[in-house]
Amino acid sequence: RPRGFRLLGGDKSVHQALGGGKAADVLLWKDKKISAAVIGGATVLWVLFEVVDYHFLTLISHVLIGVLAILFLWSKATIFIKKSPPNIPEVKISEDLAVNVALALRTDINQALHLLREISLGHDLMKFLGVIVALWILSEIGSLCDFLTLFYVAVLMLHTVPILYHKYQDKVDHFAGKAHVELSRQYSVLDAKVLSKIPRGPAKDKKQN
Repeated sequence: RPRGFRLLGGDKSVHQALGGGKAADVLLWKDKKISAAVIGGATVLWVLFEVVDYHFLTLISHVLIGVLAILFLWSKATIFIKKSPPNIPEVKISEDLAVNVALALRTDINQALHLLREISLGHDLMKFLGVIVALWILSEIGSLCDFLTLFYVAVLMLHTVPILYHKYQDKVDHFAGKAHVELSRQYSVLDAKVLSKIPRGPAKDKKQN
């Protein structure tokens, strides 16, 4: 492709931007069965909770009752038909898995806390404005729909936006490049007239003896 502005930066592919693992394959519909199952499951849950007005605890209780009843009756029936009982594997959370999840959460939480600290100290005005705009957008979206509907829309977008961008990447990057140039020009004007005149905090914290 001809080089130009890239939303993902450089020659990074959509698959690489999504992590390059199994999750990226699902979001890009490389594994169509799992992708369709995720969309179908999310749709069923949304219909149950939003349309049918089913309750979460009621659903979990009914599912567990059904599963346990089937397994119990199956185990008892094997005594009369003289067959082996169902092989139910023992599921345990390994220590390595728990540690890896905790480390991943620790990294993300530390990055978020560092960003909030930088904004609070007044070191980066652009980040401050970006976070304020993002929080305002979230508040407006939250006033229009509940969390479950928002989660369902997010699942649908994660399974449509990446594949559409992958298919029309050149066209999207072309228009995004034009928008980036215009926004940079507008920000330069705003910075020269307003932002540069706002007092800012020190670049580095003073060392204490």
